[in-house]
Amino acid sequence: MSHVLAIDQGTTSTRAILFDAAMRKVAVAQQELPQHFPRPGWVEHDAEEIWRATRAVCREAMERGGARPGDLAGIGITNQRETTLVWDRRTGEPLHRAIVWQDRRTAPFCERLRAAGHEAAITETTGLLLDPYFSGTKLKWLLDHVEGARERAARGDLLFGTIDSFLIWRLTGGRVHATDATNASRTLLFDIHAGAWSEGICDLLDIPMAMLPEVRDCAAEFGRTDPAILGGAVAIRGVAGDQQAATIGQACFEPGMMKSTYGTGCFALLNTGAEPVASQNRLLTTIAYQLGGQRTYALEGSIFVAGAVVQWLRDGLGIVGAAGEVGALAEAADPAQQLVIVPAFTGLGAPYWQPECRGAVFGLTRNSGRAEIARAALESVAFQTRDLLEAMRADWDGAGDTVLRVDGGMSASDWTMQALADILGAPVDRPVMPETTALGAAWLAGMQAGVYPDAQGFSAGWVLDRRFGPQMPAEARDAAHARWRRAVAAAMAF
Repeated sequence: MSHVLAIDQGTTSTRAILFDAAMRKVAVAQQELPQHFPRPGWVEHDAEEIWRATRAVCREAMERGGARPGDLAGIGITNQRETTLVWDRRTGEPLHRAIVWQDRRTAPFCERLRAAGHEAAITETTGLLLDPYFSGTKLKWLLDHVEGARERAARGDLLFGTIDSFLIWRLTGGRVHATDATNASRTLLFDIHAGAWSEGICDLLDIPMAMLPEVRDCAAEFGRTDPAILGGAVAIRGVAGDQQAATIGQACFEPGMMKSTYGTGCFALLNTGAEPVASQNRLLTTIAYQLGGQRTYALEGSIFVAGAVVQWLRDGLGIVGAAGEVGALAEAADPAQQLVIVPAFTGLGAPYWQPECRGAVFGLTRNSGRAEIARAALESVAFQTRDLLEAMRADWDGAGDTVLRVDGGMSASDWTMQALADILGAPVDRPVMPETTALGAAWLAGMQAGVYPDAQGFSAGWVLDRRFGPQMPAEARDAAHARWRRAVAAAMAF
């Protein structure tokens, strides 16, 4: 039992990565996940497509790595968070397509709850803002809009879960209905202080608590797979939502440690230790991980557009042929020009939470060209990250001397990471191992199985690829950020 299989079920793809006893990547298999957009603002996934892809990539990764079921010490699962599923308890058949975390259909209901004065109590209990992003209002929508759903739920015939719960259910042949504390903390239904589902919020949303999965530690026994699925029974021993799994994979186990993942968007988590920190700056208070029954908390900030601004340069404006060209183009920009791009293509995330804001470009001159636009686009990611870090520092003193650990596609760009260090005025560390999300899930399973080291040993094995130190003078850094804040204010006013 020398290997661990990590399932990384994301928004746009499903992957399986096989790791060996030294936590080295042995084999990878991946399938793209089709997106469904039945109406503007609605985003759905087909749960059966997710299940077929998961089963296929697990088998393919094992075959490529020469691993049999008996070689696996465990399976770790990490998943897109907040995406909501309901299925039949007896047959496992989904009630409806999964409603994806990006979906905005419940915005009017969230606004009614806010107008009725419920947001403060919900935030105090869950650490979350009242927003369609989270699972609770999506679940209510399914019960209210799918014919017969409420009656079936009242009879105990329906189960709710995020993607991890659905995969556990299917992998175990319907024997285990469970989730972990990190995924539970993103549902809008979980009391992060008590570590239990909130009866009051479930009553408010008219959700039968019998639908909800059992909540376990991130490293725990989640059952064994049906032998027919992988050719033998394998224990599921680790589960965490994708951003928390990346936090674990970056070995951010000490209070004050922070990671930021730069994909299509950006998610930054700051470990705040054993006590939750209530944000006064519209950040989220969430569970970073739960091990041995002990919860560790984090402050989280979400940026809606990070890598997506590079996709816009390539596909929307056509100023580059490939994403990898943007850094070199930005480096050629005229330093005297002070272009600012506010990439609010789908609104602004934390700490602004302005979903109706839209993108804007400020400071254009007759001499502005491709290079200046590229530089401003990449700098916008750094500015947004600074906004998050400043909000975290305002909320919690322990964020004062943070070193940022980075991962995700944009972290491969040296120019962007240097710009990030310059704008933050803080070091930025990029690890040798880029697959931090899958690694976090694998470590949870391997540690639970006893084949991987404990948190201290895992931290000691974290290897730095490169540290980017700030090189920009403080005066220039602050002036650039002040321009950004003026641009954001103007975009929001428009």
